[in-house]
Amino acid sequence: MDAISNASKADVKLESSWKQRLVSEFETERMQKLKTFLRDEMKKGKKIYPRGEDWFAALNLTPFDKVKVVIVGQDPYHGPGQAHGLSFSVRPGVPFPPSLRNILKELHDDLGVKIPQQGSLTKWAEQGVLLLNAVLTVEEAKAAAHQGKGWEQFTDRIIHLLNDEKQNLVFLLWGAYAQKKAAFVDRQRHLVLESVHPSPLSAHRGFLGSRPFSKINAYLRSKNLSEIDWNLD
Repeated sequence: MDAISNASKADVKLESSWKQRLVSEFETERMQKLKTFLRDEMKKGKKIYPRGEDWFAALNLTPFDKVKVVIVGQDPYHGPGQAHGLSFSVRPGVPFPPSLRNILKELHDDLGVKIPQQGSLTKWAEQGVLLLNAVLTVEEAKAAAHQGKGWEQFTDRIIHLLNDEKQNLVFLLWGAYAQKKAAFVDRQRHLVLESVHPSPLSAHRGFLGSRPFSKINAYLRSKNLSEIDWNLD
């Protein structure tokens, strides 16, 4: 909450390379309305996930200049203790949600990487994998409760900045929502990998067997960029 509350003073708690590009976003009427909405929800006693200091965790862990891969999610997990600001990731010790379980299964099948004991993807983020949800907050037990409140335009801006200012990124778009959100990405400048969502409802229709992790590393090698070490243990 502090990050948005302090925006009028340009005192946004955000990693510097992102802050210089996004600080003006916090001054928009849209973001002021979002701030008011979130404050009012909290005053009503509603539980909001993730906790406030983790709303911008994806940006804080993966500086703009370090981004190599962008994995676009939809909104945070809405169960207690799950969300911590990185798409598809959960805190250590939290059981794997079904989509994450399928992601880790595909990682194992693709690269032979051992399925880890915990589901935090922080190690990926620290290597340049931006784990960006389209919506950065959610109400407990109410999936998509904060859609349409202003977060989408903020995260659209992030993707536009990456598309326009960088080259040779990999955009990993799982499911129709992510594919629509990043449809404008320049495929002459970046690699776009698409498949169905890793949810159990769709994973068997093209996610499992898609081998995204080896494709990402092959592309990075081809551009003389260091590969991602996908091992989470």
